[in-house]
Amino acid sequence: MVSLCLTGDLMLGRLVNEALLRYGPAYPFGNVLDELHQADLRVVNLECVISDKGEPFSRWEKVFHFRAHPRAIETLKRARINCVVLANNHVLDYEEEAFLQMLELLEQAQIPYVGAGRNLEEARRPAILQAANLKVGVVAFTDNEPGWQAGQNTPGTNYLPVVPASVAVLREQIHQARLRGAGLVIVSAHWGPNMRLRPPPPFCAFARAVVEAGADVFHGHSAHVFQGVEIYHGKPILYDCGELVDDYAVDPVLRNDWGLLYRLYIQNQHVQKMELLPLLIDNCQVNLATGPDRAAILERQQMLSAELNSTVSREGDRLWISCGRS
Repeated sequence: MVSLCLTGDLMLGRLVNEALLRYGPAYPFGNVLDELHQADLRVVNLECVISDKGEPFSRWEKVFHFRAHPRAIETLKRARINCVVLANNHVLDYEEEAFLQMLELLEQAQIPYVGAGRNLEEARRPAILQAANLKVGVVAFTDNEPGWQAGQNTPGTNYLPVVPASVAVLREQIHQARLRGAGLVIVSAHWGPNMRLRPPPPFCAFARAVVEAGADVFHGHSAHVFQGVEIYHGKPILYDCGELVDDYAVDPVLRNDWGLLYRLYIQNQHVQKMELLPLLIDNCQVNLATGPDRAAILERQQMLSAELNSTVSREGDRLWISCGRS
């Protein structure tokens, strides 16, 4: 059986960048580092650019710009990250010069990336990961920042609006991953409105259509808060995984400092079950949640997933979701 960790957004810029430079590259992951190491594969959405070049993006109004020092590559290596999703609204925060440097740094570190590239072909190219005898394909897109869409000869993201026509593009990307030997394919999406506990109905319909198009796992992120998990035709849809690490102001009601680590257990090219570990972000570091925070995170996820007809069981400090075929 192969285990795979999926997470929410990993933002290593601003105050997190200062912390990792001061306290060391492993600092942002706290005691979650050991949990990450226990998995065979790890995939994260990298919600910043890693570079010491470029100027803040200014071609149109953009409030937040996230950039981490090149030493943040070591942070990814300490967590043994196997693939970073770059299809999001922050990879070009410091223009193409910084973005292209990040691609070079990732390539030098032999960390695969997906969802953005030097041109549209590269931005849509699946990443292929290997664990034991299983090949895992990763496809990524974003519905954020349409102006950052990669062109035939220009760098950018795999931008796709959440409309039925985009499913055909993803179906082809999934097919390309299968041609390269992927027995299991993840579609990772940086999408949707922020600070929402529930996905809008059109997004639910879109994610289900992507599963019908061949995806084995739908991995959503961007809302800053985690949403429920649905098991659709025996395949998990993680509508939004919330945050992994950041320095954001905390909403006292929605609690965007609450998160979850999603560990999937794969056998015979199928996700058999999922283990969900509650997390808490504090002082630019993520740790396993304890006490009232842990209880509240578990209760919220149980409630949200039950609304999606998922059967969630609690065992001690974590949740389990079965992915039996339907």
